[in-house]
Amino acid sequence: MYYQVTPREPVKGTVIGADGAPIAGATVRSLSSKKTTTTNEKGEFSLPAAEGEKFLITVVGYNDQEVTVSGTSLRVTMTIGNSQLGEVVVVGYGSRKKADLTGSLTQLKADNIRQGVTISADNMLQGKVAGVRIAQSSGEPGAGVDVFIRGVGSIRSGSTPLFVIDGVPLSNDNVSAGSPDLGMGSTDAKNPLNFLNTGDIETITVLKDASAAAIYGARGSNGVVLITTKRSKKGDPSLTYDTYVGTSSVIRKIRVLSASEYRKAITSPAFDHGGNTDWQDAIFRHGFVENHNLSFAKTSATGSYTASISRLDQDGVVKNSDFHRTTGRLNAEESFFDNKRLVVKMNLTASNIDESGIPNGNTAGSDGQFMMYALMANPTWNVHDSTGNFTNFNIIQLFNPLYVLSVYDDRTNTFRVLGNVEASLRLLPGLNYRFNLGLDKTASERNTTIYPNVTDRTPQGAYVQNDLKSLSTLLEHYLTYDLDIQKHQVEVLGGFSYQKFDFSGTAFGTQNIAALGAGVPPMYNPGYSGIPSAPSGYAQENELQSFFGRLNYNYDNRFLVTASLRADGSTRFGANNKYGYFPSFAAGWNLTKESFLKNVSAIRSLKLRASWGQTGNQEVPNKITQASYSLSAASGYYLDGTNLVNGLVVNRTANPDLKWELVEQYNFGVDFELFKNKLYGTLEYYNKATKDPILNIPSPPLSPTSTVWANVGGEIVNKGFEITLGSQVISKKDLSWNVDVNGSTLKNVVEGLPVSELYSGSISGPGLSGVTANIYKNGYAAGSFYMLKHLGYDQNGKDIFSTDREIFQGAIPKFNFGFNSLLRYKTLDLGVSFIGQTGGYLFNNTALELNINNLSTDRNVLKKYVDDHANLGNQVTVSSLYLEKSDFLRLNNLRLGNTFSFKQLPWIQSLNVYVSAQNLFTITKYSGYDPLVNTDKNVNGNQSLGVDYATYPAAKTFLLGATIKF
Repeated sequence: MYYQVTPREPVKGTVIGADGAPIAGATVRSLSSKKTTTTNEKGEFSLPAAEGEKFLITVVGYNDQEVTVSGTSLRVTMTIGNSQLGEVVVVGYGSRKKADLTGSLTQLKADNIRQGVTISADNMLQGKVAGVRIAQSSGEPGAGVDVFIRGVGSIRSGSTPLFVIDGVPLSNDNVSAGSPDLGMGSTDAKNPLNFLNTGDIETITVLKDASAAAIYGARGSNGVVLITTKRSKKGDPSLTYDTYVGTSSVIRKIRVLSASEYRKAITSPAFDHGGNTDWQDAIFRHGFVENHNLSFAKTSATGSYTASISRLDQDGVVKNSDFHRTTGRLNAEESFFDNKRLVVKMNLTASNIDESGIPNGNTAGSDGQFMMYALMANPTWNVHDSTGNFTNFNIIQLFNPLYVLSVYDDRTNTFRVLGNVEASLRLLPGLNYRFNLGLDKTASERNTTIYPNVTDRTPQGAYVQNDLKSLSTLLEHYLTYDLDIQKHQVEVLGGFSYQKFDFSGTAFGTQNIAALGAGVPPMYNPGYSGIPSAPSGYAQENELQSFFGRLNYNYDNRFLVTASLRADGSTRFGANNKYGYFPSFAAGWNLTKESFLKNVSAIRSLKLRASWGQTGNQEVPNKITQASYSLSAASGYYLDGTNLVNGLVVNRTANPDLKWELVEQYNFGVDFELFKNKLYGTLEYYNKATKDPILNIPSPPLSPTSTVWANVGGEIVNKGFEITLGSQVISKKDLSWNVDVNGSTLKNVVEGLPVSELYSGSISGPGLSGVTANIYKNGYAAGSFYMLKHLGYDQNGKDIFSTDREIFQGAIPKFNFGFNSLLRYKTLDLGVSFIGQTGGYLFNNTALELNINNLSTDRNVLKKYVDDHANLGNQVTVSSLYLEKSDFLRLNNLRLGNTFSFKQLPWIQSLNVYVSAQNLFTITKYSGYDPLVNTDKNVNGNQSLGVDYATYPAAKTFLLGATIKF
């Protein structure tokens, strides 16, 4: 018997992408002989094979392709696949393929984050990134949010990450004016990110570990968020109109007594005023939201441009609060000289924001919160009296909330321009020079008026105008060099950065102003009536000079190494520590490139990562290293026996040794894609320690002041695990279903502080001035709660407390999670997003103010105290009675859309119509408005955690929207 053997000849081939560019590192495997090779930098390969033999070609980022040998040469064009590892990810000062990353970072694309009404970019991260937690300081439109990346890393320098928009790092300082205290507390400045139209965002990248963030040095300790705006893509010119309209209402109400319940609970008939009013309903409303965004883009052979203009109008769910924003954006790119040797880019965003607010200051005492007026108002009062005027309660420190709104006016206008020019010049093959010049300028004016009124809150009326101006300028030069030698790929980056920040503010006002409706409102004519108050002002500047470098090394797509170093010099620190040095090192190992995994078809990609690095935190007040003086009559002398000469007072002790808070972080991660992308994700462990915390501590003996700013011993340690899992459950032409989940654990502990404890979390309530709820103490989580333990009630309803105060678990949740699903069937799409947290607590300061003894003073009370038969004589005491779990599960967004095509109208590409519901329901046992809240109640600058005081409630929103592309 004879067998014919087909000779095996060397087959040469080339592997290219859809754009014709060669693909290096593609794996070519014979399905018959099992022999394997990889393509070189030109996409070429050679492998012995017989006629008709089959090759399997695989490469990260592309669909696997099977080809049949025909002849001795092949040319294979790969198609881009669903694998995420082929994506290009934005990193500091550049971009890299996800498969080549060694640090911990997550990139979100516009299609995955544009859900519901999102005024600011930080809200778009909610539930999307493992290890990132978003907490509202207020539900008011445009209000600030707290962004925590891998826990709380500082006692007084905050936990806000560094935001970088199109290559321009932003300052974390306020860029809009705060309001004065006109008897109801001062309110915070608005969210500094609310100027950016979220419809203009292309990607948001979160740099979490020190390896990824260390290139930003002194400002990377709390993580870095890189935001890129949309640029034109290849293809025909496009024109897009995006719009939505909707309505909002409060997620839930606080359960106080109704009028009938109140009548049953009171003991004095004098407190029954004959009415029936739900005061929360009286101040709440269905807010209307409307958004319009028009954008157009075009690409030519040498460049591109994108432009947009948008308008957003949103009514808050509380009357007299609203947000109006107009933005314009222009991104342009043009290339010059041979083969695009010089590329120039320009990014420009301008926005104008008008806002109206309510008197809901977090610095108010027990009698100054507007929301508390509504919650404590006796439900048997009517809104109006028999004459049609607002009912006057005639109670000290409690007023008709609608009357308060009628005499209070607070308006803020903020104009902001952010822009930069980037230039890239190819000096030699692989060697490029880059230049970046940026500018961020803001002018904000806030006009706050309380007209003469019948309350004890500035009864003669007052007007204050606060103005704030800020200017940040950026200048950067850096070189990049790329070198490919066979299996070795090297990228070197080196550069210089200089950024200067200028801030100034002024304030002036008038007291005893004219009544509402009499003459011109003072914001338009402040000199019309009243007694002028003394003006005030300030001006500050600080500078940051930096040198940075980074090395990326890739050997055969198997072994990856990244090292970086940044030196930052800041005017915020002392003469002896002007510069800080922030190194990082990371390594990765692509196990699927090894022979022992090459033939394991179930594992498409498997990479191990490890990193170490140091970053800094310079978020401290300006000039605190220098001494400060002032003139004071109290310290003066009568040098001639008659005329008093002011004396010199030392306000601040100098400390030239002050330096950055240092954050050191270890990170270990695994990235994987399994079963042809049916399961992909990342597992990570991190350990992050903040060292040399900056505190305002007691001065040494003989110092001219009682305190001094200094670095102290001790650490704040955050560690935990993060998991991100995704699956393309179904991937067919007419049906696809993608699901991803993320979760993160967090253990936070304070170690080695040289003081026994520090306090924060000031509590508002009658007789509670100076009382706090938070404690920073060794062996416990940052901002743990410290108070008496409530043991229940005795047979007479009297409170029973522990003898001494105890430390309770704090506000930081032990576990955060998110779930996101996108189902597409033909032209229909259905998106669902859930978020949640467990293991944290909130101190419900609102519940404390609504204590049982309110029934003795013509005020309302929480229903649960009546149901528990609490005694009306119970004194208001800070205790665990008001400590509640903040666990929750929320349907964050639900979206159903359909895309229409118009064959009869070829000039219309598509029309997508959708309905969306945001914050549709929340499952929680927390009794306040929202378990995802953090009111700023800091004490002496030490940040508070987990205090909820009459926060402006969050809203659920229903939208009808459409996107049409031409």
